Amino acid sequence: MTTTTTTTPKLKYVQDGDEARVIARFMPFFPFKGIPRFYDIGGFLYRPLLFQKIVDIFAERYAEIGIDVIAGLDARGFILGPPIALALKKPFIMMRKKGKMPNSISSSDYQTEYGNRDGLTVQRDKIKPNDRVLIIDDLVATGGTLGSAISLVKMLGGIVVECACVVELKMFINPPADSGLPNRTKLFQELGHDQVPVWGLISEDILTEEAKLPDGYVDDGEEHK
Repeated sequence: MTTTTTTTPKLKYVQDGDEARVIARFMPFFPFKGIPRFYDIGGFLYRPLLFQKIVDIFAERYAEIGIDVIAGLDARGFILGPPIALALKKPFIMMRKKGKMPNSISSSDYQTEYGNRDGLTVQRDKIKPNDRVLIIDDLVATGGTLGSAISLVKMLGGIVVECACVVELKMFINPPADSGLPNRTKLFQELGHDQVPVWGLISEDILTEEAKLPDGYVDDGEEHK
């Protein structure tokens, strides 16, 4: 009797590795939306070679893992997802706020670090049963948005291979109960998503560049707690 085993591919890039440390230098944090450290992806988007490097890293990772479709989250996932999809020659689909797309299904409302949100939507003909789906966004914190996106994929019979972000805030993965912080691990367990992996290229451990604020800087973000 022959036993067949599957092995996880050995992946080249790791969180907070050498490449991540270079990119992190161009992601300053600002006081914004009432958050002391709001990480700005505009820094690497402004530098084509850095942006291309991020695309190359993600494309290489998911060529190895194997995916069928990339789902980008409204709105910064729409910036990152398409060039990665083009590099891999895979379809790109949008997960948008309610009322933005025809022929769509919606997930339940969810919580983020900013407050309550309406559910996300995806067009019902874009994910087929057993499709291997990569969900992509710029940053994962509490996991509320990713949890909503995973639910949408499952509603259509797809399989979420991984959730990928440029930045993962590890402080929310499994904080102490007395910290008062939302717990992403607990949220995913409650939603039945605890088997879905999350990968971020960069963590807050190496995001140490504080933005140089001009005189008269005002936090004019749309939302504050």
